[in-house]
Amino acid sequence: MEFGQYRFLVCSDLYRITGRRGCKGFFRNLLREPGFRYCFLLRSCRYLRDNPLLKYTLSPLARLLHSHYSFKYGISISPATPIGSGFYIAHYGGIVVNTDASIGKNCNLNHVVTIAQTNRGKRKGVPTIGDNVYIGPGAKIIGRVTVGNNAAIGANCVVTKDVPDNAVVVGVPGRVISFEGSRGYVNRTDYE
Repeated sequence: MEFGQYRFLVCSDLYRITGRRGCKGFFRNLLREPGFRYCFLLRSCRYLRDNPLLKYTLSPLARLLHSHYSFKYGISISPATPIGSGFYIAHYGGIVVNTDASIGKNCNLNHVVTIAQTNRGKRKGVPTIGDNVYIGPGAKIIGRVTVGNNAAIGANCVVTKDVPDNAVVVGVPGRVISFEGSRGYVNRTDYE
């Protein structure tokens, strides 16, 4: 990852919180917003790991901080997980994302969200989350499922089947109740 891409990712994550272009308010939000702090460490670990000059100097420190905040905040997301721009962790605690899962841009995660792998059956594999997806508190997305763009997954929903674009999914097991999508839940996406 090049520095320009790293900076863009960090600034896009920050924009989702502040609504300000660039990295204005970076240090204030780094200190005040646990979700942004965790996202910043995720992005930093990935950037430092890919940079040959910093891999053996700053990367171990970033990984140590990432581990510390993973335990402190109860979030388990590997820096190796592909996550698009504008990642937003609204409330921390109990968040688990499989390393091989894929998350598109402008995804909102809430507390107690699980994005997990299954090891057998016709849905063996990991989820793929599209762009502009809202995942409500307590939601579980399990197995090789695709969550379409602009979808909204309701609180405590268990998703085990593909979710079409613009769908609102609720219940156990998850079922589509409308096609109003994530509009109103995923905001501040005009940073590009």
